[in-house]
Amino acid sequence: MRIGVDILGGDFAPEATVGGSILAAKILPPDARLVLIGDENTIVSICRLEQFDPSAFEILHTTERIEMWEHPARAFTQKHNASVVKGFRLLEHGEIDGFASAGNTGAMMVGAMQIIKSIPGVIRPCIAATMPRQGDTPMLLLDIGINPDCSAEELNQYAILGDIYARQVLNLSSPRIGLLNIGEEEGKGNLVTKAAYQLMKDSPLFNFIGNLEGSDLFSDKADVMVCDGFVGNVMLKEAEAFYAMVRKRKITDDFFEKFNFVNYGGTPVLGINAPVMIAHGISNDIAIKNLILHTVEVIKGNLCEKIKEAFKECPED
Repeated sequence: MRIGVDILGGDFAPEATVGGSILAAKILPPDARLVLIGDENTIVSICRLEQFDPSAFEILHTTERIEMWEHPARAFTQKHNASVVKGFRLLEHGEIDGFASAGNTGAMMVGAMQIIKSIPGVIRPCIAATMPRQGDTPMLLLDIGINPDCSAEELNQYAILGDIYARQVLNLSSPRIGLLNIGEEEGKGNLVTKAAYQLMKDSPLFNFIGNLEGSDLFSDKADVMVCDGFVGNVMLKEAEAFYAMVRKRKITDDFFEKFNFVNYGGTPVLGINAPVMIAHGISNDIAIKNLILHTVEVIKGNLCEKIKEAFKECPED
């Protein structure tokens, strides 16, 4: 297993990205090897400062990066030697099994959609977030921002994607799927959620339990919560604000620490042909370590292949 890591991506790169790679390398399974994409001299220097042997990594040298402020599509097509572009080319040609970055999210989506491409049958890929709740297994929330406007058919597909993720990565045998709405009753919601409910309620492809409300986000009612990217992003940002408030008030609690994004590292783009992992731009070394470990879980879970199999067997609508 070979995992590509964008060393030049993120607000605190390259120190955080190399540091996180070192932390991950110390605990990765023996069959996993990291391919660091960035400035070789800087990578070697940081490794020596950390008293870590750089030969543990494969290094693909480049000094070009796509900055956070740059136009994603334009930069992706113009900067052929950028670390993000090189990472996607490695993934495209099967030279790595997964690619992870905390860099420009727009550029990551350009690479995911234009280089790796959607799995046939998937209308629009999405991204998900794991939300903490009581117990060991988090709830999966999707979409959280790629698609602010969704059709009923797309929400139905998100349920399929969420079900596969929950089975393959969260190890749930029969994940409960809920549709985020303004009430639990079947007739509640706008035109899109009402239509989505009708598609989802009799589906043989997942275990649909009905509508969920916003107050169910941290409950044990469901394992997967489906919504459009506009609502999902608002929900995610509210959870981040809640954690910031807890920290500001100096409240210490093991459960509240689950809201700290560094514990999850990043999330995969669901519905594309190979594992692509996106992390928060402000990721520190711990977040990068967890991003890499999560990438291992996604690859070992054979997530992309399971999604391909599912969409061979079901229609787009």
